[in-house]
Amino acid sequence: MPGLSQAQAKLKVAAVYTVPFEQQWVSRLHIALKAAEARGEIEYKASENVSNADYERVMREYATAGNQLIVGEAFAVEAAARKVAKDFPKVSFLLGSSGKPMAPNFSVFDNFIQEPAYLSGMVAGGMTKSNKIGMVGGFPIPEVNRLMNAFMAGAKEVNPKVEFSVSFINSWFDPPKAKEAAFAMIDKGADVMYAERFGVSDAAKEKGKLAIGNVINTQAQYPDTVVASALWHFEPAADRAIKLVKEGKFTAEDYGPYAMMKFKGSSLAPLGTFEKKVPAAIVAKLKAKEKDIVDGKFSVKVDDSQPKSSAK
Repeated sequence: MPGLSQAQAKLKVAAVYTVPFEQQWVSRLHIALKAAEARGEIEYKASENVSNADYERVMREYATAGNQLIVGEAFAVEAAARKVAKDFPKVSFLLGSSGKPMAPNFSVFDNFIQEPAYLSGMVAGGMTKSNKIGMVGGFPIPEVNRLMNAFMAGAKEVNPKVEFSVSFINSWFDPPKAKEAAFAMIDKGADVMYAERFGVSDAAKEKGKLAIGNVINTQAQYPDTVVASALWHFEPAADRAIKLVKEGKFTAEDYGPYAMMKFKGSSLAPLGTFEKKVPAAIVAKLKAKEKDIVDGKFSVKVDDSQPKSSAK
């Protein structure tokens, strides 16, 4: 019965997300798992917009329903998620978390994309005319802070005169709030915006300023606004977890390193519509730095401290 054995070989994977599928961070998980589904490797079910209060219940339902791998983000529901993992030791869990792995079955991951964030900062430092860069983030947690700090360091490398305005909207998905915060910075002279959240690029577009994207590439939607983006690719982490679960070898480990450029877990998006607009000297520095990172000759510092404004 070849058909039957093939059906059995399909891994049952479920995901629980607190935000919509299109939100930057979660979209990367969703795309990677949809790709595995399209290849016929997994059966995939997912719930979006699950409230923190409901997260544990949804996780338990998926675990009880026979899903072998559960993926999601445990940042605000850490204790509840770990409790579920403890109650289902035969189910494998791979969750976004600032915490440590928990034996035997709770692995953690994160978007350690500080390397392309540094490179995107170099682009911003080379493109600003006012030497003022605005930065709007979600929450000042390590996952956001490390990208902002890397971006700032990259901008400073090519332009020591640059100043930063930094603010957080205390939400993962509130485009109107992010847009308002960006407008305030543009009004104070910022001509390049770091769009850690949705809404910032809209503000830049309306005011005729530039933006740097984060996690996903939105240049197609903003061809005259988004110069470069630090991209996160969840595929290396997802594919590894799927393979290990299938082989019965999944253990509690930190998948963070699989977001690094050497594992193809992150990259700087092509400059695309801005290829001829970014100064050649900056492009040359960018390519050299990118090579040094991939070759292990340059290491981008992981700084999880909250970034501060330096603008006067």
